[in-house]
Amino acid sequence: MRGDIEVKIIEKQSFDEERALYGSEDVIVRNCRFDGPADGESALKECSNIEAENCFFNLRYPLWHDHILTVRNSEMTELCRAALWYSDHIDIQGVRMNGIKALRECRDVSIDNCDIVSPEFGWSVKNIRMRRTNAESEYFMMRSENLLFEDVNFKGKYSFQYIENALFDNCRFDTKDAFWHAKNVTVKNSIIKGEYLAWYSEDLTLINCRIIGTQPLCYCKNLKLINCEMDDTDLCFEKSEVNASIVTPVISIKNPLSGTIRVPSVGEIIMDDDHAQGKIYSNMDEKI
Repeated sequence: MRGDIEVKIIEKQSFDEERALYGSEDVIVRNCRFDGPADGESALKECSNIEAENCFFNLRYPLWHDHILTVRNSEMTELCRAALWYSDHIDIQGVRMNGIKALRECRDVSIDNCDIVSPEFGWSVKNIRMRRTNAESEYFMMRSENLLFEDVNFKGKYSFQYIENALFDNCRFDTKDAFWHAKNVTVKNSIIKGEYLAWYSEDLTLINCRIIGTQPLCYCKNLKLINCEMDDTDLCFEKSEVNASIVTPVISIKNPLSGTIRVPSVGEIIMDDDHAQGKIYSNMDEKI
């Protein structure tokens, strides 16, 4: 918080009533619990310039429509449903986020060193940076824009669908149907495990990545792979516009629409579509 603002500090209190601190401004909430028999919702709704530190959130919808919010070293339980919606300028550090739909329709979000277990996390978020975080979810980050992820471990199905403008570096994803319909995405130095990767994506670039799983990268537009490994990958690149340099053998490639694929070897090449004009070469520039 700015040094020229007079700040109210609330410490070591418990709140369970409806809208307990509704509309608060310039407040530090420290070592407090949002829990109790009254089971009230929306404790910090419509607040501005709020810090929550070492707090326990066990009630629904605590942080909606907030402006300038910091949450540090706190816990949001499974009962803390839909914790953070419609807010902006958010800084989350060292927080356990365990309720369903914990983040949605927010903008200018920073998440660092957190543990997330939250189905349908991060829908329609704009401008989000996530670092040093473990996440487990389904439909993770759907329809979000302007993402920067570094050192993120993720597990769950249907991740990053319909996202736009994103960079992922040094991440590990154990997923399924990831990056479907994604646009303008770069993934570097990462491991992506899961079947049916990135179908219908546009302007996806994979650099120094390891890709694991069946039928990856089909129906893509302007797909690029640079120095990538592909393990247990079959029926790759069907009807994709692709330029790829792959450093490991591939089980099979099927009907690439256009472009050039360079690969040490391919177990099977399937070209049974007259529209498939992609070229496949060995790394010695010999056509396969």
